[in-house]
Amino acid sequence: MATIYDCAVPDSRAAGLAAAAGAVRSGQLVVLPTDTVYGLGCDAFSAVAVRGLLGAKGRGRDMPVPVLLGSWSTVDGVVLGVPPQARRLIEAFWPGALSLVLLQAPSLAWDLGDTRGTVMVRMPLHPVALELLREVGPMAVSSANRSGHPPATTAGEAREQLADHVGVILDGGPSGEPVASTIVDLTKQDPVVRREGAVTAAELGEVLGGPVQVGG
Repeated sequence: MATIYDCAVPDSRAAGLAAAAGAVRSGQLVVLPTDTVYGLGCDAFSAVAVRGLLGAKGRGRDMPVPVLLGSWSTVDGVVLGVPPQARRLIEAFWPGALSLVLLQAPSLAWDLGDTRGTVMVRMPLHPVALELLREVGPMAVSSANRSGHPPATTAGEAREQLADHVGVILDGGPSGEPVASTIVDLTKQDPVVRREGAVTAAELGEVLGGPVQVGG
């Protein structure tokens, strides 16, 4: 049975973060709060753990797992290169609800699913998530729900759906409105918004100095 740690209580938060870090390092799954919805996460570099994450959610490799980062600088180590447009978006919206699809560094020994040489990265605006990420490094994180069910917006909802698959749940309180992150594909010459969420296409255009293509 999963243990829930109340991160509003300092001692419980410290114990929960230590337990979560230990679980991640040993290849287990954990539930953590983010600035969008609750996430189900594991060590991004453990192929076994990522397979377990996909299995817990009941989805296949055709839906690869995004990666959460604990700092701006971490992105340089996991992608082939950071284009100037990506750098401007990172400076404007990270930490926050903006996910960037970039070409992954070919030397990385990870398997996030059928990514076709890309990786989707984000730095969340949540203190508990950032503290855990800075402790353990990049994590593969997907929404904390079974495929076909609503994403969990509370620790309790996450436990109802995933308690059999995780040992540690970090309770950061209700996540608020379950607004998804905006996804921008930067693998080609021009950026393309693959999903418009918390950050609008208009806001992206203001940073990039012109209209941004949506879809396509």
